[in-house]
Amino acid sequence: MYGNTSLLIMGEAKRRKNLGIPPREKTEDMKLPQLDKKAIQQKVRSTLYKYPIIPFLFYGAAILILIGGLFYVFKLFNIS
Repeated sequence: MYGNTSLLIMGEAKRRKNLGIPPREKTEDMKLPQLDKKAIQQKVRSTLYKYPIIPFLFYGAAILILIGGLFYVFKLFNIS
């Protein structure tokens, strides 16, 4: 039982070497796609120029969410 523990603990590289098998081929890492920042920036700017109300809508939504969160906290902890 204890005599074969070195075979059980042996890593894959040593086992392949002992069996005469060539090393395992490394798989290529998947790379993230490259983004064209200039094109994205141009699309965003053209959209904002086309619809100038969008920033106000986002800011308004953010303020409403923050106010709703404050009301929720006040209600949860009974702060008056």
